[in-house]
Amino acid sequence: MIDVLVVEDDFMVARIHRGFVNDVHGFRVIGTANCGEQALTAVAELQPDLVLLDLYLPDMFGLEIIPRLRSAGHDCDVMVISAAREADAVRGAVRQGVVDYLLKPFDAGDLRARLEQYAARRSNLYAAVVSGQSDVDRALARGAAPATPAPTLPKGMSVETAELIERELRATDGSLSAAECAARLGVSRVSARRYLEHFSVTGQAEVSLRYGQAGRPERRYSWVEV
Repeated sequence: MIDVLVVEDDFMVARIHRGFVNDVHGFRVIGTANCGEQALTAVAELQPDLVLLDLYLPDMFGLEIIPRLRSAGHDCDVMVISAAREADAVRGAVRQGVVDYLLKPFDAGDLRARLEQYAARRSNLYAAVVSGQSDVDRALARGAAPATPAPTLPKGMSVETAELIERELRATDGSLSAAECAARLGVSRVSARRYLEHFSVTGQAEVSLRYGQAGRPERRYSWVEV
């Protein structure tokens, strides 16, 4: 099992993240902390393998925790989970050696994918000696693959519908749900969501979550201008 410490100042969010992690095979949450000092104490006591670290903490900026962990001799991995979109924060996290950086808001599937990738990379380094350069590349670059050509539509999708949904998404001030897109364009909600998810996967659209009073959060999409 990979033992995880969740560092998050919002106790409701921490509880959600605990549930997300515990649903991933091979991972378990062994503790939570709601501020930087509490996180440092928890790492010393619990010895987690992985820390899920929010950056906006009440007593310090989250990245300040990492050098203090290292100076105390703790070698746990750190995955940033934060709403911090500043380039300086991302660069600082990379310099501090974080294993991943996941922007809030996200859903269970987003975190599951990151954790499974992390577990795969971690397993590559269990041996005392790596077998070759490919093992090093997988560990450092997350199994980086050669550059791929511009994304094409998956089988079953039409260029005409994709262009129609793209135009609607570009013209929307803010974000758009699959249901709203379907109603505006006269297509099925399932079809709208399929195209919107395609744009998200290819990096052309950004997904945000809107939480209501009950049930699953609503996925909303906005076009990414480049």
